[in-house]
Amino acid sequence: MANTSDNLTPAMKQFHHFKDKYPDAVLFFRMGDFYETFYEDAQICSRVLGLALTTRNKNSANPIPLAGLPYHAVDAYLKKMIKAGYKVAVCEQVEDPKKAKGVVKRDVVRVITPGTLTDDILLDEKEDNFLCAPYLGPKGAALCWVDISTGHFYAQQLDEDAIVDEILRLSPSECLVPEKREQLFGDDYAKLAKQLSEISSIVITHRPGWYFDPYSAEKSLLKHFGTNTLEGFGVDGDSDVIPPAGALLEYLSETQKTSLAHIRSIKLINKRSFLHIDQTSLRSLEILRTMRSEDKKGSLFDSIDQTLTGMGARMLRGWVCMPLRQVDRITERHTAVQELCDFSQKLDDIRSQLKNTADLERIVSRISTFRASPKDFVLLADTLRKIPAMKLLLSESVSGLLKNLAQGCDTMEELADLLEAAIEPECPSHFRDGGVIRTGFNAELDELRGISKDGRSWLAAYQKKQIELTGIQNLKLGFNKVFGYYLEISRSMADQVPGDYVRKQTLKNAERYITQELKEYEDKVLSAHERSLELELSIFDQLRSRAAGYASRLQVLAQCVGCIDCIASLAHLALRRGYIRPEMCGEKVLEIKEGKHPVVAQSLGNEFVSNDLELGGESADVMIITGPNMSGKSTYIRQSALLVLMAQMGSFIPAESARIGVVDRIFTRVGASDELARGQSTFMVEMTETANIINNATDRSLVVLDEVGRGTSTYDGLSLAWAITEHIANNIGCRTLFATHYHELTELAQLLDNVKNCNVAVREWMDEVVFLHKIVPGGTDKSYGIHVARLAGLPASITARSREILDDLESTFVKEASGEKLARNKTAQQPQQQLFVEQNRSVLEKLLNLDVNNLTPIEAITLLNDIKKEIREN
Repeated sequence: MANTSDNLTPAMKQFHHFKDKYPDAVLFFRMGDFYETFYEDAQICSRVLGLALTTRNKNSANPIPLAGLPYHAVDAYLKKMIKAGYKVAVCEQVEDPKKAKGVVKRDVVRVITPGTLTDDILLDEKEDNFLCAPYLGPKGAALCWVDISTGHFYAQQLDEDAIVDEILRLSPSECLVPEKREQLFGDDYAKLAKQLSEISSIVITHRPGWYFDPYSAEKSLLKHFGTNTLEGFGVDGDSDVIPPAGALLEYLSETQKTSLAHIRSIKLINKRSFLHIDQTSLRSLEILRTMRSEDKKGSLFDSIDQTLTGMGARMLRGWVCMPLRQVDRITERHTAVQELCDFSQKLDDIRSQLKNTADLERIVSRISTFRASPKDFVLLADTLRKIPAMKLLLSESVSGLLKNLAQGCDTMEELADLLEAAIEPECPSHFRDGGVIRTGFNAELDELRGISKDGRSWLAAYQKKQIELTGIQNLKLGFNKVFGYYLEISRSMADQVPGDYVRKQTLKNAERYITQELKEYEDKVLSAHERSLELELSIFDQLRSRAAGYASRLQVLAQCVGCIDCIASLAHLALRRGYIRPEMCGEKVLEIKEGKHPVVAQSLGNEFVSNDLELGGESADVMIITGPNMSGKSTYIRQSALLVLMAQMGSFIPAESARIGVVDRIFTRVGASDELARGQSTFMVEMTETANIINNATDRSLVVLDEVGRGTSTYDGLSLAWAITEHIANNIGCRTLFATHYHELTELAQLLDNVKNCNVAVREWMDEVVFLHKIVPGGTDKSYGIHVARLAGLPASITARSREILDDLESTFVKEASGEKLARNKTAQQPQQQLFVEQNRSVLEKLLNLDVNNLTPIEAITLLNDIKKEIREN
């Protein structure tokens, strides 16, 4: 962009000044009723927004590309720019052009980036919009994230190798990292930024290294929160969360250029309080989006979300992604849901109050940043009027959670009274034409409006009066922007013009005059409208300041209403679909009778086949599930994980009964996919995910495996699947469901005490196979793959030839991979050694007490014969 020309206008010099300050943003430069963009910015806007690309200084040697957009429609254009991944710096006129001497003063009032959005039109009502910052310190790593649209601010300490996975799980819109030239931070951040760019759509923003300096960051945090220490938030003075938290605040200050008072605390996340679900499992279980289309529709959240408010939807989404681990807290939610189920009329009344409730969290954010609109105040007042009825409905609850929520229903009637008295209910969303402040709220404003409103009647009366005084019947009263109001008289009547008329303009057939009285009224009328607009804006600013004083109370109320919405949503879901309350406990048990997949069952209705599940406790820990393709193995194992997740988030579940021991983590290895951006094949991804499970699962985890080992040769894959299952059973002991086509793995149930077999039942009849979708005990040795291929449409010649080859392979190779001898060689089982010890304890005691040094050869031979005989008898 050339900006060295001495021929630049003052306005273009201003443009270059601000563009140099914000080089990584598209600059929207306010000029009158338009935002203009120039040079490369204009070309970007033309392409992204579909604006006409014109030029400035067309006749010069270097014409300037230009694209403009109307300021009153800027929100729609901003949405497109942000969606396309661009940042926008909004440069406004900060003084009245009428009063400006020379070029109008301008300044960048806000930098809008994907992670710093506050306006509803730019945001998804049901999703948080996170801005995150990782920290890779010499002692440890941390991640902080904030949603400026709600004021939620979080921090978490974690291992460095978990940073990428946690960022992907959070799915932020933007991520801050130190600038590439900062040698202090080495190459780790550059690698992290590159990796995130390659595998996600997260916008990476580089900021100066001092943003992440621990000392500067701590000072910034203490200043913002107005405290002498961060220990009140659970953050130690040398915590690794301080640098990224400070960097986030610094960036928000840089881009928002306004108060951030609604960010009132930082919440330290303790992973031990929540069931951890990594990004892989979120995707595999289709919790937020489907795997194939990345669509929200068809996901678990989409299926169970019955919330009626934006606050409730975002909170429920958080519950889904971070279920609880404490039995008492889970039970507390279940009890609240149960009470609303038991009193359905109360539930209906609560949901009736929640309908059309405003998004208090985001309104508070806009109030605190002084970006609230008149419509925000109307919605806020309407919502506050609903709170007393909601409080009354909850006040007689038995559930402790519902009682606490009733106490949190702060009605703030004084604020509602103020807003209702001040704001016109049908007010416009902007101040261009006034009409925001209600008549009767301010006497001076009413007087100014009266002057403007009564202008036409006064002018008509004045015109009639002048006609009577002069006797000129065709005297006209008009207005133009140059002369203002005037009296127009034809030239033929010029001799009747009074002496106090002052000629202002001569036309072909008429003369135009003004009078002192008309001029005084003109000044009064024209200034009255401008003054009324200025006064309305001033009153509104005062209201915003008054409302900002309620920010903390409104945030507490927002959390309360969101939680009420979540509980009512889960109760409504349970009644609507016949879900039952699961029994939660601290034991390592998972017993579900007639369980259903919450998404698939909703789609299939009565055609869905329910199934039982029993793991842990008196049953085996590991279940190996065999059966045909398309028979429902994958649905069954996913279903089990989703029912556990739903139960621990506080929801009832689709089953006849359930007893669930709390799970600390859910791991999945499902489906076949590659990650070419990381240089990883399908099998490499499969083994990486499996390694994560093996290295991080505990005996309290739930592991779901689908076809582990299928990405390599048969014997390689079978060997790995066997060893992995054996390791989980012997060394981890967690509840595990393993769906496989390696029928050889069913031998493990005979060799390991805590492994059992199940299969999906089928019915064969006249060379046809009917899938019953029912899980039954025992293993199977058939997959019916050729039958499925025929159903998929493969030609009969191929399926027939496949059957011939299968028969040959089974007769030649299968026998080599089976038999008692091979099973013994394949299994290293600690319980078998313990069994030998118990059965032959007397023999071992004889050997231990034997005096080898004094034993004669005859005595040794005799002893060996006795031991041999005793072992045979055992």
